[in-house]
Amino acid sequence: MTQDQGALFRTLHRPGDPFIMANAWDAGSAKMLVAMGAKAIATSSAAHAFTLGRPDGGTMTRDEALAHAQDLIAAVPVSVSGDFENGFGHDPDTCAETVRLSAEIGLAGICIEDTALPDQNPYPFEQAVERIRAASAAARALSQDFVLVARADGILTGSYDIDEAIRRIQAFDDAGADGLYVPLPKTVEDLRRIVQATSKPVNALAVGKFAKLSVAEFAETGVARISLGSALARVTHKAILDAGRAMFDQGDLTPLLNVASSSEIDAMLGS
Repeated sequence: MTQDQGALFRTLHRPGDPFIMANAWDAGSAKMLVAMGAKAIATSSAAHAFTLGRPDGGTMTRDEALAHAQDLIAAVPVSVSGDFENGFGHDPDTCAETVRLSAEIGLAGICIEDTALPDQNPYPFEQAVERIRAASAAARALSQDFVLVARADGILTGSYDIDEAIRRIQAFDDAGADGLYVPLPKTVEDLRRIVQATSKPVNALAVGKFAKLSVAEFAETGVARISLGSALARVTHKAILDAGRAMFDQGDLTPLLNVASSSEIDAMLGS
């Protein structure tokens, strides 16, 4: 990998011309996604938690997240970004330290949300902004480029509305965030409002009703990046659920006929 993955990663963020940031959960899934055309890989906190046999939502440590990210960085030649929940601590200094540690292992950027995990309530407005301000200052002090994305998760968690989400991302923008992210606004029109509220690149999440949109339709909203979150990992877990229920409830092994070609997967993993 080249030295400044952050600079390469930044060039992918073009409002109105979004790339798909493919969230992987292990080296194999990362290599397959890149072989199929992914321009960048991200971790997924939920998908990573599943690999550890844990539920999503503040169940892993920073050291675990960093080690997992290192596995993906070593596996692929493209930029890797970290889905790093609340930065693994409540105070601004911890967020700043998380940025520095992330850069040290070669991450091109990270995303920090405003939910006070493991609790589902958001941080108070001023604290949320100070956390991003500290993280941004740490990013700007690095010797390499680093893309810091600030997430306002209150719509996702049901904690606040679109107006508060926009208030927060505008404050995060002013605090130095490189990109903004409001997961799952209620409507596509709300997503457009979010994009119009900032001059910075906006990330959208292709989950639920938003997975019905094409990349071209996302482009029309003005977003710069489309994340998969844990959706692709959940697709694989749906296959396990369907096959397992057929096998253990009905004695039906036929779901095992619907498998990917070994030669095709081997070719991707060997690339």
